Amino acid sequence: MATVVVQRPKLKWHEKAFVLSTLWKGLKITLGHAVRMLQGKTKVTMQYPEQKWDDQLPEWYRGAPTLVTDEQGRERCVSCQLCEFICPPKAIKIIPSEIPSDDPWAKVEKRPKEFDIDMIRCIYCGMCEEVCPEQAIFLRKDYAITGESRAEMVHNKAKLYEIGGVREGLVNKWNELK
Repeated sequence: MATVVVQRPKLKWHEKAFVLSTLWKGLKITLGHAVRMLQGKTKVTMQYPEQKWDDQLPEWYRGAPTLVTDEQGRERCVSCQLCEFICPPKAIKIIPSEIPSDDPWAKVEKRPKEFDIDMIRCIYCGMCEEVCPEQAIFLRKDYAITGESRAEMVHNKAKLYEIGGVREGLVNKWNELK
């Protein structure tokens, strides 16, 4: 194999000055930010545990998914499994079960026996909320989801209902005309 030697062109004086001028401009911007920060004119870091973003979250912020009940405490989820099928990272797992025939709401064919969302896998895309025909799953404005183990980050049905709470409004599942 032959070695090819490439001759680099010599820089002219104005080309060398361009490198120095851009370096000087970057240094000037950095020093300006440092001086303003030391004078207290700009805040760079939020002191997280004491200060929270709750009042500064934008309207379009998508948080973590959760399950909600209606005003009478009934499950809105009918185990259609659309959210499970649409979830890109496959973070949702639903095992449906039938509603006993003696139940007053037996006209609804099924409900979730198990409903798990793995918050480590969840990418907070909001597709599960969009596809839910019964408005049973909502994204809550929460950005501080923590756990000490992987098992704690898998939210089961009970935890999802506890976090989600009650959501008011028309639900197709309980609509008598449906």
